[in-house]
Amino acid sequence: MIKGGRSLISSAPVFSNDAKKLLVCTSNNVSIFSTSTGLQITELEGHTTLVTSVIVVPTFTPSSQILCYCWTSSLDGTVRYWDFSLPELMKTVDIRMPIFSMVIHHLLTQGTEIDGKPPTLFAYLSVENAKVRHDQRKVHRRILKCNLTKSRLAAGVVLAETQLTESITISSSGKFFGIPKKRKLHVWEVIDHDHEAAPIKRITLHHTKNLTVFAFHPTERIVAVGDVTGRILIWRSFGSRTFSVGGLTNGKAMNNEDERPGVRGDDDADSCATWHWHFAEVKVLSFSSDGAFLYSVNSIQQLLPWRWKGRVLVVWQLDTGKKKFLPRIGSPLLYFTTSLDPSLSSVSCADNLIHLLKMPSMEIFKSISGIKLPCSFPKIYGGLCSRFTFDQTAGLVAFRTLDGSMMSTAETKLPEEGLGGLVCLKFWTSGPQSKGFSLSTIIYEPHRDAGISAIAFHPTRRMAVSSFYGGDFKRFGLEVMSFSKENRCLRILAGHVIGSYKKKPMTAAAFSGDGSVLAIAAETVITIWDQEKNVLVAVIGETLEPITMLSFIGNSEYLVSASRGLKSQLSLWSLSRLSVSWSYELFKQKTVASAMDVSYFAVLALLPQSSKCTELTETKRDGRDGVILLFKAGEPIPVATWSVKKGRFGYASIYGELPEFDVKRNQTDWHHFCHLKSPGRPYFLDHRIIFLPLQNCVQPSWNLC
Repeated sequence: MIKGGRSLISSAPVFSNDAKKLLVCTSNNVSIFSTSTGLQITELEGHTTLVTSVIVVPTFTPSSQILCYCWTSSLDGTVRYWDFSLPELMKTVDIRMPIFSMVIHHLLTQGTEIDGKPPTLFAYLSVENAKVRHDQRKVHRRILKCNLTKSRLAAGVVLAETQLTESITISSSGKFFGIPKKRKLHVWEVIDHDHEAAPIKRITLHHTKNLTVFAFHPTERIVAVGDVTGRILIWRSFGSRTFSVGGLTNGKAMNNEDERPGVRGDDDADSCATWHWHFAEVKVLSFSSDGAFLYSVNSIQQLLPWRWKGRVLVVWQLDTGKKKFLPRIGSPLLYFTTSLDPSLSSVSCADNLIHLLKMPSMEIFKSISGIKLPCSFPKIYGGLCSRFTFDQTAGLVAFRTLDGSMMSTAETKLPEEGLGGLVCLKFWTSGPQSKGFSLSTIIYEPHRDAGISAIAFHPTRRMAVSSFYGGDFKRFGLEVMSFSKENRCLRILAGHVIGSYKKKPMTAAAFSGDGSVLAIAAETVITIWDQEKNVLVAVIGETLEPITMLSFIGNSEYLVSASRGLKSQLSLWSLSRLSVSWSYELFKQKTVASAMDVSYFAVLALLPQSSKCTELTETKRDGRDGVILLFKAGEPIPVATWSVKKGRFGYASIYGELPEFDVKRNQTDWHHFCHLKSPGRPYFLDHRIIFLPLQNCVQPSWNLC
């Protein structure tokens, strides 16, 4: 496999004490960049797998700011101590468990010596027990305590056990650290004279929604938390009954214990305020160095109602809750990092880019750029299917026309305690040179209060059809009104119900290649409509589970459907015979893509994780998560397959040399790929790679990405 540049955004970067260097986790190494030039100075090499965190050892006097020491953790199970001015590895602590997150207590405090010796240094680690198999029903992710001075784990100290790998956040004073765990926030207090068996007090704060990120106030006992709905919660005087009073002030503490506005149950906090402006989940929270302001960023794939690329950095005034908006960076933000120099900060963007900012104006004066992903929205790839989806957790799905000139988004705002739910359909038009989209028309509640299941654009006309789970579908006539090259508006000509079938939920929609036929899935059957006359022509099918995807195969007579459930199916239908040509019972399909000019289509299917799979195939999956199957319409045997592994931004294909392949000669090999549950209905199990030269099965103009 050919590897390109490394990611600059796998973890948050860290500034050196003098703010002249920026330390960035880049795969197995830590790359060190100059903040004045944006160029790489040197690199820390030694870890064998991904570096997950880097912590610069702070200094407490101006004269010691020239010292350049740091600790790093990695999935290779080691914690390493470096002098990054040389650079030189000073110490290695091996705990033999992958480390996903690390914080160090006494680094952030100017600890006093005990009996003439410096205080023992302890780290708190989020680790995974690699000895526990993933199919075992055991919690194998833990928060552990590590004695860095003696290079060993604290015996018997397990602070928490979780099902997911949690990131640890520590306060700037080093006195508190915590993790979000679903709808709870766990916060621990570390005593000043810490030792291996020292008791560590913990409090738990509760919320009604899953938490995504949180931050500690730099000087007061205040914690800010973001959730999946876009809310920000501000807990004041947390731990006032459980923790010691020293170290931080309690902020605006309440004297009357019965008056604790916003606090749930018996949570240890004096008050909890809620701010709600973000439309989607909060991804970034960070306090200013003086604690007067709170910075927040919404979900990396949010579409705000009035603008595309609407990722906004919001500045909240802590005392009043008033907000203002800073200039857009242009790309989704992942991390906001401050330095000891109040005039310098950085933001890490999802397109593998780090911007160095002048504060408080947020002006970009230097950028550190990595290699961007090859497939970036809104670039259009010929031959791929005409629909795509993103940010399903926020209830948002996007569809575009074949030429990329228009796009539609179906957005669902979930109700809170039974109130406030909203479904809207938005149409967008592309800008000059296809540089993004601008909002043109909004239709609120297009199908009363039911959710939208699919949107299909006519291949040759300005027309769109939307189907919904309430039992019918609508057709919208579209007209693009151009006022100038830069200013175009989309006008809705009509929107009326044109069909339903036995009041069944409409779950998928697709136009044929020439646009003469419209196929609508009514749960487990497929209804065929003459879109010119708006009449039902035929009903075909029936599948075992509800159909979730429909796609016509080029200009052929075939229609492919995918259904999901306990008995997921991939079926090919012949419109000339109004019957199924062949059907597979797949474990789980992720997506189906077809070409408009040739009779080929591809399916991404996930591999089952049961032991039955291994028994039947007698092979190991080697970490592969699925398989891409390339079919020729009318033929039940794939002409090519590719194994794939799930990565950070989707599925990465595992390619090799493409040998000559004869479909007829190798049909016997296909039986090794499936378990025949019934004639003609195999169950995909194997993960081996069979390649067919692409020039034999697809046109040279295809772009595979």
